[in-house]
Parts: sequence; structure tokens; C-alpha cells
Amino acid sequence: MVVQMFHQHFIDFQCIITAGRKHRHPDLPSVVCREIKEILGFRNHQTSMKEAALLDYYVCGFWWAKEASFTPMQTSFTMAVLRMLLDNIRDKQMALVENLMEFAKALGAACQCSPSEADTTSLLDREEATALISYIRDCLFQKYRLYELLFITPREELLTGMERTVEVFCCQEALTPLEEGISSHLYSQ
Repeated sequence: MVVQMFHQHFIDFQCIITAGRKHRHPDLPSVVCREIKEILGFRNHQTSMKEAALLDYYVCGFWWAKEASFTPMQTSFTMAVLRMLLDNIRDKQMALVENLMEFAKALGAACQCSPSEADTTSLLDREEATALISYIRDCLFQKYRLYELLFITPREELLTGMERTVEVFCCQEALTPLEEGISSHLYSQ
């Protein structure tokens, strides 16, 4: 299930946040960022735009879940959904509508109670699910084409596939010299 995908790693992050509140860790955001880099195996985020964008995506998702007061399990689910949606773009090259359907399935599973477990509640209530929908709409679905370009289009194609024509006109009288804006007949003397 999607919930199990990131569960262990992101429970560790909830512990980091709890410890940071308890001990008033002054550098908590960089600690969380460092931990996410380790989990995802990012080594070139300073020079790789792809790694930097993905690191930002996950760090923002984690902090959003924290600010929304999600439990460790809900945070884990949020991170797993973020990962699943990106994997759908990268690995399966899913179109936006198909990925929306996958998100709806995962969200539906998180909002339902299991009939065999009578005392349990759903992972997300209506308000939390609505907040998650809004967040993922804003952070991923509105920028879907950019993520497709990031994952699907090879960088070499982006750099060498663009052909530009630059026209330069040679009329000397049309431009004023840059020296103090003096007229061209004074400049040429």
C-alpha cells in the first residue's frame, strides 16, 4: 500500500521535529533538509537543477504536512503520495488526467475506514483530505508540464534542440553612441 512506502523514514522526521521543539534546535530546517537528502540519495543538489527541484518539492511537502499538524502516519502518507505522483511522471510517463485518477484512488483509500477494524478511523478526515488536495494541486498539478520536462526530456535535447536566429542590423545612424549619449556626428569626429 502507498502508506507503507515512506512510513519508516518519515516517522524519523517526526521524531526530529519533536526533538527540535523539545530542545529548541535552532537549525531544525537544515537538519530536516539534510535527512531528506540522505533518504533520497541526493549528492549533487547544489549543481543539479533536477535534484534541487526534487529536494525542494519533498522538503516543502514535509513542512506543509508539519504545519497542517499531520500525525506521523499522515505525514508519511503525504510523502508517499508525493513520491508516487512523481514516479508516475518519471517512470510511467502518465498524463495529467491519469495521474489525477491515481491520486484520487490513493486519497480514497486513505479516507475510508476498514470494515474489519471497527474501532479505527480513517487516515484522513474530510478537512485534511481537502487540504492535501489543495496542496498537491498547487505544488504539482499546476506545474505538471514543468515536471514532465524535468523527467522526460533529456537535458541534452533541451540544450541542443533549440535553434535560435539572431538578427543584427548594421545601420550606424540608428544607434546613438554610448559615450554620454552624444550625437553620432560629434562622436565620429
